[in-house]
Amino acid sequence: MTWSQNYSPIGNSIVLSSLVASLPIVILLGLLAFWHVRAHIAALAALMVAMCISIGVYGMPVKLAVAAAGYGAAFGLFPIGWIVLNALFIYHISVDTGGFKVLQDRMANLSDDRRIQALMVGFSFGAFLEGFAGFGAPVAITGALMIGLGFSPLDAAKAALIGNTAPVAFGSVGIPIITLAKVTGLDEGALSAMVGRQLPFFALIVPFWMIAALVGWRGMVRVWPACFVGGASFAVVQFLVSNFHGPHLVDAAAGFSSIVALVVFLRIWKPSDGLANTEGMPTVSNAATTVAVSPGRENFRAWLPWILMTVFVAASSMTPIKKALNDTFAPVFSVPALHLAVQKVPPASLEPEPEKAEFTLNLFSATGTSLLIAGLIAGLLLGLKPSDLFATYVRTLRRVGVSLLTISLMLALGFTTRFSGTDTTMGIAFASTGMLFPFFSPLLGWLGVALTGSDTSSNVLFGNLQKVTAQQLDISPILTAASNSSGGVMGKMIDAQSIVVASVATGGQKDSPDAGTILRAVFWHSIAMAILMGVFVMLQAYVFQWMIVVP
Repeated sequence: MTWSQNYSPIGNSIVLSSLVASLPIVILLGLLAFWHVRAHIAALAALMVAMCISIGVYGMPVKLAVAAAGYGAAFGLFPIGWIVLNALFIYHISVDTGGFKVLQDRMANLSDDRRIQALMVGFSFGAFLEGFAGFGAPVAITGALMIGLGFSPLDAAKAALIGNTAPVAFGSVGIPIITLAKVTGLDEGALSAMVGRQLPFFALIVPFWMIAALVGWRGMVRVWPACFVGGASFAVVQFLVSNFHGPHLVDAAAGFSSIVALVVFLRIWKPSDGLANTEGMPTVSNAATTVAVSPGRENFRAWLPWILMTVFVAASSMTPIKKALNDTFAPVFSVPALHLAVQKVPPASLEPEPEKAEFTLNLFSATGTSLLIAGLIAGLLLGLKPSDLFATYVRTLRRVGVSLLTISLMLALGFTTRFSGTDTTMGIAFASTGMLFPFFSPLLGWLGVALTGSDTSSNVLFGNLQKVTAQQLDISPILTAASNSSGGVMGKMIDAQSIVVASVATGGQKDSPDAGTILRAVFWHSIAMAILMGVFVMLQAYVFQWMIVVP
């Protein structure tokens, strides 16, 4: 027996139904942002409301609702929580061995200006990491790195979240675009190229936006050449690789080119004001001490954990290696009572389609496992004993314990809304806007990421709806489907998962912000960027149609 989703359960009205469907996310954001409720309590409250709506209003059988929440909770722990835990394990190893103090000194030699450091770490290096590891890993790693470089916790969180917008659509070796092509049946190369004709314009302005959010307009203007070099070098490579190669290596290539361009540029240019720790960007102390060794060896020791992290994550992301690891061990479990028991129906799909619910325990190929191995090897090479590594891991686990619970609850909420159809109700409300749909198309992607925490999940959720609506309105489905992914990246900075990850990565200081404070700091930036993307897609649909990719 299968249960079919009903997207208009209240008086057959999509408007009234969407208002009710939005209650869990409204309650979650309200509790976090305005009532300062702890993140795991807010997530639990929102989950309870979502369960009540799914069962009492949408008629979802209780056992399906419970199974969906359990499925989401498990996914929150693995692979997402597994990534966060082991990324912070590497960070603690670097701190314990004195590497972070060395990195801070070397970054100061490159530029002692906090704005330049934010560009290099929060934007360029974060984008490079996103190319191999998504699910919050870049936010966790860059946030922790910036704390080590002396940023205040709130500034580190803001820079990590805003800087992570540009690369998300091509993250994890292009998985969001690959998945979008599978669920819509549209050409993968065309979707990659179309996203590559939208995001580069925003990749160019994100560095300016990020620095302005940290230090204000005047502080940003004083380093505009560096913002331009970092953004333009990323945007050009992002366009070229996405249009002429495909989605797989876009972020890795663009992020690396941005890092190199900034390093070269800073050899011939320095900020004229020389402001390192002013403009509202206080620093925190780092108590780690470095080992008295030669400068060359000291540099090597400092960078070793991050080099190993990059090598292991990149290697495990390569298709042949990933396949071999999965062939060795990657059991797939059908979620009891849920697998193929929920049926998606038109207009969310072309025809009734049972929803899969499978949990893959790809422990060997998981990004978090690569991070763990890199951390263990780095720690041993840096002279830590196995007992020291064990103690560090236990300390890391204790620090992130509540946050792992929060992430698990957040994903339980997201999966409940997905399988009950409440998020599709909100999507259909966006899709009913007629000729204005190109404007709302990226906002639909934004909503999907804000709800699920993943551009990939948003593409699965709304990709086909974008295609069907575009065909009904005689608009290019390539444009609207791509816009779902491009608009989704703007929601990445406010989804509950990312907020919690940023809070964990920048925690441990006396002035560390809670999740609500971080959410308030970036919320309007996310809204503004999503609206700008909507305007841009609207122009592509009706004015700059020559930009639309024709398969």
